[in-house]
Amino acid sequence: MTFTYKHTKIACYLGYITQAIVNNFAPLLFVTFQRNFNIGFTKLGTLIVINFIIQIAVDILSSQIINKIGMRGACILAHGMSALGLVLMGTLPVMMNDAYVGLLIASVCNAVGGGLIEVIISPVIEAIPSENKASQMALLHSFYSWGQVAVVLLSTLYFVTAGIDIWFFLPVIYALIPFFNIFLFRKVPIARLVEEGKEMKISSLLRTRLIWLMLLFMVCSGASEMVISQWSSLLAELGLGVSKTTGDILGPCLFAFLMGLSRMLFGLKVTDKSLKPSLMICALGCVLSFALVAFSKASLVSLIGCGLSGFFVGIMWPGIYSLSSSKLPHGGTSMFMLLAFAGDIGCSSGSGLIGYVSDIVKQSGHSIFERAVSFEDSTQLGLKTGIIIAMVFPIILFTGLLFIIRSKRLSKNNGQE
Repeated sequence: MTFTYKHTKIACYLGYITQAIVNNFAPLLFVTFQRNFNIGFTKLGTLIVINFIIQIAVDILSSQIINKIGMRGACILAHGMSALGLVLMGTLPVMMNDAYVGLLIASVCNAVGGGLIEVIISPVIEAIPSENKASQMALLHSFYSWGQVAVVLLSTLYFVTAGIDIWFFLPVIYALIPFFNIFLFRKVPIARLVEEGKEMKISSLLRTRLIWLMLLFMVCSGASEMVISQWSSLLAELGLGVSKTTGDILGPCLFAFLMGLSRMLFGLKVTDKSLKPSLMICALGCVLSFALVAFSKASLVSLIGCGLSGFFVGIMWPGIYSLSSSKLPHGGTSMFMLLAFAGDIGCSSGSGLIGYVSDIVKQSGHSIFERAVSFEDSTQLGLKTGIIIAMVFPIILFTGLLFIIRSKRLSKNNGQE
């Protein structure tokens, strides 16, 4: 069988589905872990922190890993660690005397695999010969969203039909996807993103003013995404008074579906020339959707705002990847490593900001925005106050993009390139 770049794309799409599995499956079982293994929520929260720390470490070390084993080797290693982590998640907790240690080992493997996938798959797809790089990047990232939707729906279906008590078969079944992708990445063609010897080193990149602006955009993108994504389930439960399962479907699942839809539509319609205006429109749309969530006293309207925010933040991450690649064509994998690092920082800061503000408001019992968002429930009030403050992230992104466009126009008016 002759493998072409079409198969490379398929492997990349499966890679992002794999990342969605390792990032979103375990949190669905936190209540089960607490009940079956008597693991406290503090320890479960520590798993999330450890996962984040390891992914950040992988972001930093990925350039050295790729230099040692090459891009193909890194792709195989990423999927091997993801498959191993999922298998260990389904076996170690039920085999070991201390189930938490088993979960910790599995989480470490998943974090290494997911962290590598985040860094390496985007440059692989970017290197594929194409006239419209932005379109390819957006379509690639849509598969993370479809993977997230599938994980929530298929896992919920499995728990309802087979029973939550035999959950341990499901991660092993999910492991078949990265396991298959190992063999696919062994065969598919992988092009070089930058000619050998021409790729910029990290030190050179960091001396470029433009990369710092792109990194700021990635922080804003990651933060904007997590502001709603991580808290939409709780907002749905509090506002609509629904169960955890229904909250997951109405909250994160709706968010992920509309995010995937926007990426797919963006991938079909966008051109490299329309990239910056599209990102600016999405930044403004993100501000408006945050306002719907925060200021509306109607729960259904707030839920619609959650979904719309997923639609508008959808193209931010892949769009900034494409913008960075067009502005810094010799950035190579080092540039994607820095962008992934900044995006992860944004994800943690966005979600953390909401939690921090919510706790302050809940403890104080009032808010400077109380007149605008007057709710009896202090937790809901805290979440909505945090969302109002988080509007600063898409506003910064819009302002930065406007600065780039105005600077380019001024350069042209002055007869410069």
